[in-house]
Amino acid sequence: MYFKQIQQHGDNFSYIIADEETREAVVVDSSYNAGEIARILKTEELHLKYLVNTHGHSDHTAGNEELRFNFSVKTIAHKLSRNNPDITVEDGDEISISSIKIKVIHTPGHTPDGICLLLEGKKLLTGDTLFVGECGRTDMAGGDSAQLHNSLFNKLMKLRDDTEVYPGHDYGPTPRSTIGDERKSNYVLQPRTVEEFKAFMGTP
Repeated sequence: MYFKQIQQHGDNFSYIIADEETREAVVVDSSYNAGEIARILKTEELHLKYLVNTHGHSDHTAGNEELRFNFSVKTIAHKLSRNNPDITVEDGDEISISSIKIKVIHTPGHTPDGICLLLEGKKLLTGDTLFVGECGRTDMAGGDSAQLHNSLFNKLMKLRDDTEVYPGHDYGPTPRSTIGDERKSNYVLQPRTVEEFKAFMGTP
């Protein structure tokens, strides 16, 4: 499997996942990295099948139109997305890239349409739900601290400790982590009731 984390402009990460035999690929969160993504796709002779957005904020979708124009690719997002994706998904759905399986985990809280993507049960692309040492904000439109608490503690923290974490932003001391490391060191993930978490986040 081909897997690449891309950060060309600012602190936003984009990801390319591809089957090394068929060269079929998916891009997650085009962000401001469309030019670098296109360069890599052409250099590696990858065939872009889907463009997936972990949520609809513009800093994650900024390169969508450029990539759609250049590669005639279909966009995928959660069914609550307001960005009119070509294909909608919901919790538990699976996105297939040749032999590679990507499980969709609906993780609202930062936004209603937020999703994380579990790649082959080993790599977790967390968008703006979970960062290295932090979590997504809930004080923007559609934010909900109670939902984020559920997404973090009842979904992501149920995954294996060795699950690799790849966030949507470079906000931490390292560009990647693991569920186990975040469980131990991320102050956001200290055990809290829903009400305690809402008070901690400072938003309903």
